[in-house]
Amino acid sequence: MKLQFWTIGKAHEPYVKAGIEMFTKRVANYYPVEWNIIATPKNAATLSEAGLKKKEGEIILQLLQKEDYLVLLDERGKQLTSEDVAAFIQLRGNESAKNIIFLIGGAYGVSEELMQRANYKWCLSPLVFPHQLVRLILAEQVYRACSINRNEKYHHS
Repeated sequence: MKLQFWTIGKAHEPYVKAGIEMFTKRVANYYPVEWNIIATPKNAATLSEAGLKKKEGEIILQLLQKEDYLVLLDERGKQLTSEDVAAFIQLRGNESAKNIIFLIGGAYGVSEELMQRANYKWCLSPLVFPHQLVRLILAEQVYRACSINRNEKYHHS
């Protein structure tokens, strides 16, 4: 199984880059992992909020494969504990999922088409975070889940 972190926007900002790289490298001890940073559409400034979500959705839907398991990070998604995330990842592995894609949508969220395509919707927190911090939190939580599944000492509960 491969884990992929997809996000719309620019490269990792320096203030989070080292942490994202560190946790991504740690996740790589358990699963092949990669980031896919999808550029904001070139004409984004001229699009309405709905138009931008639609365009971003079209780009992502073209990149997805039919068998990809898409986890959409969304404020209306299900809130999970770290143990729940561990169980979720373990279950996907037991189901022989080839790719789990964790998607951080654009500044205005995602299109309805992309919402419908999602296999699972996960809310990291009821708080609102900058997209850059969400990247770091996501990488850390996936690493934590992997360490829980291996009964390692990183997670203390």
